[in-house]
Amino acid sequence: MSTLTTSIRRSAIGLGLFAVLTGGTIALTQGLTKDRIAEQAARAEAKALFEIIPESRHNNDLLNSAVALPADERAPEAGPVLAWVARQDGRPVGLIFPAVAPDGYSGNIHLLVGVDLDGTVLGVRVTSHRETPGLGDRIETRKSDWVYDFNGRSLNNPKPREWNVKKNGGVFDQFTGATITPRAVVKAVQKTLVYFRKHRADIREAIAAHPLSEEHS
Repeated sequence: MSTLTTSIRRSAIGLGLFAVLTGGTIALTQGLTKDRIAEQAARAEAKALFEIIPESRHNNDLLNSAVALPADERAPEAGPVLAWVARQDGRPVGLIFPAVAPDGYSGNIHLLVGVDLDGTVLGVRVTSHRETPGLGDRIETRKSDWVYDFNGRSLNNPKPREWNVKKNGGVFDQFTGATITPRAVVKAVQKTLVYFRKHRADIREAIAAHPLSEEHS
């Protein structure tokens, strides 16, 4: 075997081993990164749940209180609808719905919307988005207090046609240079309230059928 052939073979083997090792390292890194992102998302969601309905207002295991609810075209997000149920001494005091605003400036905006049993908003938090830094990201509580304007709102407060940003005849502020983002969030919150009103009876049945013991299993 010539020296050239031997060198080529050694180079090929070396490149092959490098490719295998590199591929394995990339796959491992991607796997670890994916797990870390999922863990961070779960932590952010849990933090938001307790901001919307703080522990002073409930004493059940909120993180394990999710109930399945009817799905329809008015659901706050596609697919099966789940909501966390907050209870105080066994009595339901509110629900927190995951919701999606699909028409954000840069794609989906994921929210949590808290609603009491009368259909009044207890709180709203954005859990993930890709809106423009310095403009659309003011939907985050660490960037502005804009989202707190939903507290105490209902389908009758404001009137249905006023569930929009001020630029479009509504009561909610828009951001300078960013109208699409706040408008998308307003519509997602309103849609959640419409869903709650439509399925109020189903929601009460689902809550009643969810044993408290399951929250501690």
